[in-house]
Amino acid sequence: MNEFEWRQQMRKLRGPVTPHHDLWDNIDAALEDRDEGATRPQTARHASPHPWLAAAALAGAFLLAGSIGLHLYRNAGATFGDARALADAPWRPSDPRLSGAAIELDAARIELQQAMQQSPDSPSLQRLLARTEQQQTQLRHLAQEAG
Repeated sequence: MNEFEWRQQMRKLRGPVTPHHDLWDNIDAALEDRDEGATRPQTARHASPHPWLAAAALAGAFLLAGSIGLHLYRNAGATFGDARALADAPWRPSDPRLSGAAIELDAARIELQQAMQQSPDSPSLQRLLARTEQQQTQLRHLAQEAG
């Protein structure tokens, strides 16, 4: 079969197709059966064979989310303490909005420096550290412009 014949067959598929027999009889019969069956109580068709499985999955998801949150909370406290202790030149702008950002950027820079000690050849860590330092510089310029 060449491409021309294949395209001809594909064009024929676009045309309307008439069924071999009348479909309305089957549709009417199905609707009548459905209407008669509506008086019967409906049972759950998609009920789980093991209802405890969904509950166990949900409990596992909550347990996982809680343990991750607790881990992040504990590490955030340690990181904040490390950031304050290890800061080269602690800079605190007078604007409270900028000081919050300065604390976050300081903590991020220190975390990245610690990660760089473990993996000094990581290009992604080097890019993140450079970007964090660039953001700190921009923040200092904003504080100077704000007065």
